[in-house]
Amino acid sequence: MCLLDDHMQVTQQVPPIEHLTNASDRELDEMAIPQQWYTQDTAAIAQALIGCILVRRIPSNSVTLAARIVETEAYLPDDPASHSWRGLTNRNRAMFANGGCLYVYRIYGVHRCVNVVTGCTGVGTAVLLRAAEPLLGTEQMRINRKCNSSEKRLLSGPANLARGFGFDLDDNERSCTGNGVWILPPFEQQRTIGISPRIGISRNREALLRFFDLDSSAVSAHRNAA
Repeated sequence: MCLLDDHMQVTQQVPPIEHLTNASDRELDEMAIPQQWYTQDTAAIAQALIGCILVRRIPSNSVTLAARIVETEAYLPDDPASHSWRGLTNRNRAMFANGGCLYVYRIYGVHRCVNVVTGCTGVGTAVLLRAAEPLLGTEQMRINRKCNSSEKRLLSGPANLARGFGFDLDDNERSCTGNGVWILPPFEQQRTIGISPRIGISRNREALLRFFDLDSSAVSAHRNAA
């Protein structure tokens, strides 16, 4: 069972990463961070997600994909850089759902980005998953990306992460606490986390809402950390 403490940390006893392949969906449900955790402060969640394990199971070929999250960005309701800033639309409706589901959208007409929705219904907050370190299903990730990239660059950048895991617009509003997608607590002790302005935005650039593992070579772009 997953435990929550007063500092947003999630801890539990989990099996070695290689055992995730044979874990049942029910076992993954029990290991996953519970839905109520995602209703807390968005920036704190974005930081706490560093080191957590994103897992996806593909029923069509029984492949389990897993990666360690190493870079995130928080997007808030009063944030001009957030999709939710101008209010509810058909495109951003997932951001206004109760925390614990995915917000998947298309950029540049081609790429997808995947976010974890946070906060309570009607708030409009989410955490963008920017980069991760592959742990399981690396070859399937390469197939999904149609490339032979090195592991450290395979899921580096939000579009690469989404494509490597096979996330598409059909996954918008999908739960990340079960039914084929889970986020598990870290398997190891927390590493040093860097904090910096977000990347690739034109508004509210000064906000320190990007979090990343200072020791990970999979981070999409190292910037000066605060």
